[in-house]
Amino acid sequence: MAGNSQRRGRRVTAKKGAPAGSGGKNRASLAGRGRTLPADERPWHKGYSGTEQLPQRTAWKQEKERRTAAEEGRAPKIGQPGSKDTTWGAGGGGTGRGGRGAAGAARGAGAGRGAGGRGAAKQPGRSGPRVAPGRKSHPAKDVPELLVGRNPVVEALRANVPATALYVAQGIEIDDRVNELVRIAADRGIAILEISRAELDRMTGGVLHQGVGIQVPPFAYQPFEDLVNASLEQTAPLLVALDGVTDPRNLGAVIRSAAAFGAQGIFVPERRAAGITATAWRTSAGAAARVPVSQVINLTRSLKACQEAGFVVVGLDADGDTDLYDLEAAAGPLVVVVGSEGRGLSRLVGATCDLRVSIPMMSEVESLNASVAAAVTLAEVARRRTAL
Repeated sequence: MAGNSQRRGRRVTAKKGAPAGSGGKNRASLAGRGRTLPADERPWHKGYSGTEQLPQRTAWKQEKERRTAAEEGRAPKIGQPGSKDTTWGAGGGGTGRGGRGAAGAARGAGAGRGAGGRGAAKQPGRSGPRVAPGRKSHPAKDVPELLVGRNPVVEALRANVPATALYVAQGIEIDDRVNELVRIAADRGIAILEISRAELDRMTGGVLHQGVGIQVPPFAYQPFEDLVNASLEQTAPLLVALDGVTDPRNLGAVIRSAAAFGAQGIFVPERRAAGITATAWRTSAGAAARVPVSQVINLTRSLKACQEAGFVVVGLDADGDTDLYDLEAAAGPLVVVVGSEGRGLSRLVGATCDLRVSIPMMSEVESLNASVAAAVTLAEVARRRTAL
């Protein structure tokens, strides 16, 4: 066969024709908007001289606004901040760059380019950070938490901690604690919900829950003054202060040790420190329901208040001058200050302490965990007081 009709990739369809036009419908969009006006010919620009004729649309809109304002008995919005249809008036004493509207005419002064200001003054209440639409400018309120673990749940129910619901996983092993918490919840009228273990895992975020959990409101901190006064009413006042402990598990462990060795309360800073969360509840094994906890704004001032009330403030420091076994002040009113996990006591808190106590160790290690150091100290204090 002649030609190359058998070649690969040959065209088998007709060629595409010329694209259809718009019939003139898009002609206006293709037309330009004309030249760009210089600054002195733009009525909305600060360099506008005020002598040129306004564009037809701008003049029409301004005239419409004047008529509407006259009918409603108000001042026209022309020249006010935020108005697109703005003309620059003449300053006093010459054709200068005056203020917008009547305010600019009043403020314009001097010959040539008058120093007029822009229209109305800035409205009060408009300054400050901007908030994105749909977002709240205040922090969200506390929401209920899920307290899990058999011991924490039982202890919380025994202490009459307000709870709204008890969740029990299907197919869990029943023991005395489960029977007790179900009985207490039923007696108090708390809703008992049986859910799947997978659903409870999802609700707790994978935390070990032992098949039970209760929904509790945010932890109710005790006022610091009440904490101090209640401690002074005891035979052997003992408080624990935490200086920047950020791990809720350490906080829960300290609460558990404080309950075991007779401390009447714990106080922690509000900022840059752990609070009572579900993790702290669980680590305390329910002791958070028996030991009062306070949050203070300034830990240094709170320690000074304790000193004024008659307490001796001792801080745990690996380089302290006083040996724990030589702490004679343990017999009287005492505040034990535990430093943070990494840096220990802060400078101001360390300077406020009456004594810096070190824990003697048989071998050289860098330091003890914050909760372990607190437990060792509280155990020694309890031993000394028992021996008296």
